[in-house]
Amino acid sequence: MFEAAEIDHKVSKEKFKEAEMELHHRVLTLQQRLRQSPKSLIIIVSGVEGAGKGEVLDRLNRWFDTRDVETHAFFDETDEEIQRPRYWRFWRCLPARGKVGIMFGSWYTKPIVDLALKRSDLADMDQELNRINTLEQMLSNDGTIILKFWFHLSKEEQKRRLESEAEIKKLKKSPLLKDFSKSYDAFLTVSERAIRVTDTGHAPWHIIGAIDMKYRDLAMGSILVNTLEDALEDSEESAKNTTSTTEESDDDIVASILNGEASHATVLDTVDLSQQLDDKEFDEQLQALQERLHGLAWDMFKLRRNMVMVFEGWDGAGKGSAIRRVTAAIDARLYRVIPIAAPTDEELAHHYLWRFWRQIPRGGHITIYDRSWYGRVLVERVEGFASKQQWLRSYKEINDFEEHLTNHGTVVCKFWVHIDQEEQLRRFKARETDPRKQHKITDEDWRNREKWHKYELAVNDMVTHTSTANTPWTLVAGNDKKFARVQILETICERLQAVVDAGKDREPSKSD
Repeated sequence: MFEAAEIDHKVSKEKFKEAEMELHHRVLTLQQRLRQSPKSLIIIVSGVEGAGKGEVLDRLNRWFDTRDVETHAFFDETDEEIQRPRYWRFWRCLPARGKVGIMFGSWYTKPIVDLALKRSDLADMDQELNRINTLEQMLSNDGTIILKFWFHLSKEEQKRRLESEAEIKKLKKSPLLKDFSKSYDAFLTVSERAIRVTDTGHAPWHIIGAIDMKYRDLAMGSILVNTLEDALEDSEESAKNTTSTTEESDDDIVASILNGEASHATVLDTVDLSQQLDDKEFDEQLQALQERLHGLAWDMFKLRRNMVMVFEGWDGAGKGSAIRRVTAAIDARLYRVIPIAAPTDEELAHHYLWRFWRQIPRGGHITIYDRSWYGRVLVERVEGFASKQQWLRSYKEINDFEEHLTNHGTVVCKFWVHIDQEEQLRRFKARETDPRKQHKITDEDWRNREKWHKYELAVNDMVTHTSTANTPWTLVAGNDKKFARVQILETICERLQAVVDAGKDREPSKSD
């Protein structure tokens, strides 16, 4: 794999100067087009230590208008990063649409280092490489251009550079330089496997010989401009030639259901909405469950285990009041409630999961989402804000996201608060006549009510595709608010009790 990169290509100063000026001009021109496009660019800089990766970063930052470029170096994890799923640190740094992110070290660094230094085994690395392929496919589907460079030196050339005082002065030393140079063969074997497994059509690797600095930079620049130009042309052509598909639409499906051509049964029909509690039962159970949850939240804090709660449901189902009964039981220092509304311009400029990755709690803490990432397969699907292709692939993307959380040790509780149409209508009318609640009812609520059957189908598909062993959906019987609140508290306490009883006080990061 690396043989061709060990050939000593020579480029004269005159040729380099002429070609470098042309590449600089083309990069700036393409960056202007990138700014106006729905795409972003990630450049991953990897390779053998001593190959001049720091010089490559300097070159890139000279070629680009750096106002739209951010460079991130990923070496040792901070305490803040260790307390969250491993990919949290990368999601925070993803470039917005129209911008460039350069990664010095990346999601490849840890799996390669761990296997080369025998901190993990081959199965662990292959599992991590599969995660990387999934991530890169997801980002590519969302419009991210991914350029991955491996800058290569032979073992002999690396040794020569590290023994030459003149060469050492040129090199910007990496903190991994000493370990890597001592274990060249092990690192190269592991790196070769990583490159082979993750060399895909949507995110290919480019292996460049780094013996001659001028050749290295010109080769890198040529690949950069050609890849960027092709990707932007495809994007612009696609925007011009957008055509309608002949796929059956949700409107067609709903129409066939209402005309009796298909079964209208969904998972929501399995919820017994007649369940209720009287005031005495509710008061007794509420107090006992809140006291229990208070203690379990502190037990989780001691174990440094975090928790994510997701509340979805019909308009008027009582999500907010249920959340208040949960937070009333937990010390305010241990939780955050994140209300999810329409995405901001900044959030729209990133993958839809970006804003949720950013809010993942650190060890021992709780994040409660009042609506969540499931908006992609609910409101965005029904209202047409996401194409069918986009929301269909979101089921797998969401499952992968939640798997990152549970692999880290995060407890995930997901609730759909269900009510029937008659109960919703009663609550809507009550809100209209109560001055304290009139702000809760909007024209949008009434419009959404007209699409009840579309939302039923969307909820059914959501539960079918994303209720897993580790992250199951709890369908809450919400016609009686007292019963719903107790059901939610019981579910949370049971999930937390299982973790506390098992005594899983491992360091969360070790599972990644």
